Amino acid sequence: MAEKKSFEELKELYLARLTQYVPIVDRVHGNSHPEFHDVFSVYKTMNQKINEAGAEQADLTGEFSRLREITSNYTLPGDVCETYAAVYTMLSELDKAYEN
Repeated sequence: MAEKKSFEELKELYLARLTQYVPIVDRVHGNSHPEFHDVFSVYKTMNQKINEAGAEQADLTGEFSRLREITSNYTLPGDVCETYAAVYTMLSELDKAYEN
């Protein structure tokens, strides 16, 4: 069984990719999936909090709660690309690791 990664490990793995992917997915899918505009907004807030926290862990409880609400617990719409799916996967994994 694969070792479970910590929030810090996943943050290091995913943050740069999410920062690249989220605006692109918003631009490409935002018109047909307007909820993604909210995902983008919450992600920007999360990223800002993470950057401001430095070595400390940012308090992202509210942001992850909001993402679960917006995305119906990261449920993918049926008509989206692999990048959209990757964003939801990365956010979901970060969310789970943050809770532990």
